[in-house]
Formats: sequence, structure tokens, C-alpha cells
Amino acid sequence: MGEEVGARVSPSIASSRGVAIVGVMAALAAVATMVIQVPTPATQGYINLGDTIVMLSGILFGPVVGSLSGGIGSALADLLSGYGHWAPFTLVIKGVEGFLAGIAKGKGKVTSLLILAVAGAEMVAGYFVVEWYLYGLGGALQEVPGNTFQAVSGIVFSYLLAPVIRRALGEWL
Repeated sequence: MGEEVGARVSPSIASSRGVAIVGVMAALAAVATMVIQVPTPATQGYINLGDTIVMLSGILFGPVVGSLSGGIGSALADLLSGYGHWAPFTLVIKGVEGFLAGIAKGKGKVTSLLILAVAGAEMVAGYFVVEWYLYGLGGALQEVPGNTFQAVSGIVFSYLLAPVIRRALGEWL
């Protein structure tokens, strides 16, 4: 495996194992999103650490699992946390983020890091566009630092955790 950051084998989403992995990773994304929430009054949203699991889902299991588990888990966290108005946007934004992160699966270290940066930038840009539409440019600009922190923490933690998880779970991945 050498320089690979992601896993070698990706489960078929149509298999029971694939469905189980999506479910577990979606649940982990929801929990990680809900554990620490810093409210942002300007846009009636919150900053969280769930992006680590969104990106980790992709980098370990590929674009499809990353997209489904990231989108579903993060949107579920919005619904369960009283931020239901964000759930449809989160489903799409985090789904795309997980898909993009999944492109990093099996790539070298530098390439993976660059792909994760693109995934994080998509999340920041996606929320910026929605916030601008809903709350105006001022509200959207207020969210950029928090969303950037969220993206950078997701990039760093998922990049560091992926090889550790791969070694710990070995062929199961």
C-alpha cells in the first residue's frame, strides 16, 4: 500500500455489507456533527466537526459511500438538532463533499490531500451560496471563517485517521 491513504477494496453499495457500511458511517457522521455544535446566529446554523467523518467515509470507502453517508448522516444531524431548515441543503452539500473526498481513495498522500482540500472548499462554497441567497452577503461572509475551520479540521483529521483505520481494520476494509 505504501503511499495510499484510502482503502483498496470498496464494497458494492447494493450488497448488504455496502448498505451496512453506509448506515454505520451515516450514523457516525450524524453523531460527530451533533457532539459539538457552535451556533451561528447570523444564518441560524452551526459549526461542527462532522466533516471528519464525511471525508473519512469517502477516503476509506470511495465516492458512493462517501456521498451517501456524508449527505444522509449530516442531514439527519440537522433534523435531530433542530436545524431542519438546513437539512435539504446539507444533504446535497455534504453529499458532494463526501463524493469528492471519495475520489482520494487509494491515491498518494499529496494527491489525497489536494482532493480533500477541494472537497472542503466545495463545502465552504456550497454553504456560502445558500447563505447568501437566504441571509444576504453579510450573513454569508460571517460564516466563512467557521465553515473554513470546519473544512480544515475535517481535512486534517480524516487525512491522519485514514491510514490508522486502514491498518487497524486491515482486509476488512
